[in-house]
Amino acid sequence: MRLLSSALAAGLAAAILATAASAHEFWLSPRAYEVSVGRALEADIRTGESFKGNASPYFTRNVERFEVLMGERRIDPEATLGDRPVLDRSVPGEGLAVVIYETRDSRLTYQEWQKFVNFVEHKAFDGALARHDARGLPREGFVETYRRYAKSLIAVGGGAGSDRPVGLDTEIVALANPYTDAVDTMPVQVLLYGQPRANAQVETYSRAPSGEVSVDIRRTNANGRAAIPIRPGHEYMVDAVVLEERTGEVAWHSMWANLTFAVPAR
Repeated sequence: MRLLSSALAAGLAAAILATAASAHEFWLSPRAYEVSVGRALEADIRTGESFKGNASPYFTRNVERFEVLMGERRIDPEATLGDRPVLDRSVPGEGLAVVIYETRDSRLTYQEWQKFVNFVEHKAFDGALARHDARGLPREGFVETYRRYAKSLIAVGGGAGSDRPVGLDTEIVALANPYTDAVDTMPVQVLLYGQPRANAQVETYSRAPSGEVSVDIRRTNANGRAAIPIRPGHEYMVDAVVLEERTGEVAWHSMWANLTFAVPAR
């Protein structure tokens, strides 16, 4: 792993956290989605939009959970402060590796009402603006906390296996294996506190081999499921965000679920 000094890593992390709220997605970005048995899994953490974002170093104080699941085996990435990529470790055997990365809460103070309006409208949080006013909250100087829940699917060897719920407060579960299943749509399920989240907006970013990025937006059904069109040779990032009311010093809390995977070229 490439290491940074503790002081430099802390400074970079502080800068990243300060700007993260103005960006949208937070995702695990594998340097390869398919690796041979015995080779290291490598993945960066990125914050940005439409697959564009700088890789950040591992910042211990901002991480709640970080692990790799291979079947029933839980593997500690053994990351240390300043590591970049944050994941650089081989895993035993072969199969589908599910990488999990959960941050701790961060804070954002809205000094401009329009920024909150833009966020609410973009993420389709119906009724949030009216509820904000009905609660008697100010339109400037109010606080939102947010937490990120990222997952990524990496094939080791043949890549056989399946994703599953991993106990995050909110998460996106792939209901098919993009590396072994011959499907032209990826069925996913959005969960909130372990239960299906109906009518959730799901944004999917698809990056073609040429680098061109396209966006698909749809909503989950009553069972929290959505079917996402996929194409061979493309990389995918699926994003779903929930906004909850809070009381006291914090007015709102958002939770960002993200899932990345690739479809092998055939």
